[in-house]
Amino acid sequence: MPDGIVLNEAQKRSRRQRSIAIALALTVLVVLFFAVTIVKGPGVLVRPI
Repeated sequence: MPDGIVLNEAQKRSRRQRSIAIALALTVLVVLFFAVTIVKGPGVLVRPI
């Protein structure tokens, strides 16, 4: 007997699709933040603490 919860194929597929969607959303956010930083120029990184 396996321990824990055993997922069926539909649940595994749903989990994989959800994981891919989260990964794509995070990638888009990282690219967006990077692009905004580049557009604003290097001065955005030089600021008083």
